[in-house]
Amino acid sequence: MKAKNSVPVSVLILTCNEEKNLPACLDAISWCDDIVVLDSYSSDRTVEIARKSGARVYQRAFDTFAGQRNFGLESISFRHQWVFHLDADEIFTEELRMEVLSATEKTSFDAFHVPSKMMFQGKWLRFSGMYPAYQVRLTRVGQFTFKQIGHGQKEDIEQSRIGTLREPYLHYSFSKGMTDWFERHNRYSSMEAEETLRSLETNSSDWKGLFSAARPRRRQALKQLSFRLPFRPLMRFIYMYFLRLGFLDGHAGFVYSRLLSIYEYMIVLKTKEIKTMTGTYHKNTPSEKEAE
Repeated sequence: MKAKNSVPVSVLILTCNEEKNLPACLDAISWCDDIVVLDSYSSDRTVEIARKSGARVYQRAFDTFAGQRNFGLESISFRHQWVFHLDADEIFTEELRMEVLSATEKTSFDAFHVPSKMMFQGKWLRFSGMYPAYQVRLTRVGQFTFKQIGHGQKEDIEQSRIGTLREPYLHYSFSKGMTDWFERHNRYSSMEAEETLRSLETNSSDWKGLFSAARPRRRQALKQLSFRLPFRPLMRFIYMYFLRLGFLDGHAGFVYSRLLSIYEYMIVLKTKEIKTMTGTYHKNTPSEKEAE
């Protein structure tokens, strides 16, 4: 698999039934001489495609994104000290490859935030896609772990140890159609509802974070604040479409903003449902004294 102009970085790809997306993802990283696919027991041709490409394949039942990525970092031996984390619906660009090569040559950082471009209806959502939306995707083996926050993962090390790259990867979140998107976000909304309740119960608001120079902290603080706002679905649409200038993305921006508003409504409904079920459970559960 070793290619000309190879970059001394391993790539870890999480998969589950990704036979449609995986070929393009793999083709974009043909320069990499150490591609590892961590599969969640796909029932389609995902594993076959990965092995034919020369990638090493491991399998583990999915629990969380943080759990999968941490398993990879802790249990798999990589050829290089740096690992780039990808999903199968994401595409590595040549510009990003060059920046990764430069950034990892000599650095004191143990990880890097990387921006992404959300692709929808054949175009880049420059405004409603929240560009640049940063995630830690490039990590040094043995020096980094993830923690689960809502449906996604977050870094579990000090921000001072994390650098930031400028070049983005491309995210094709809708590559398998609307039905797949709704199915995934149905699952995600359940996780986000649990996270909403935890935040409300612990009153974990990071007010100072709203004014932080660090974009990831500022975004997380804004998310925590949103848990406490009324009319969240409507507010999400107004924020995405008007305040974030989503209307400049044309029809695709309008549709995407509506979809995120629907997703927010799913979270609100499930949060209320969990609160009701939990309250009913505690109300109907006899105390130890009554049980005696």
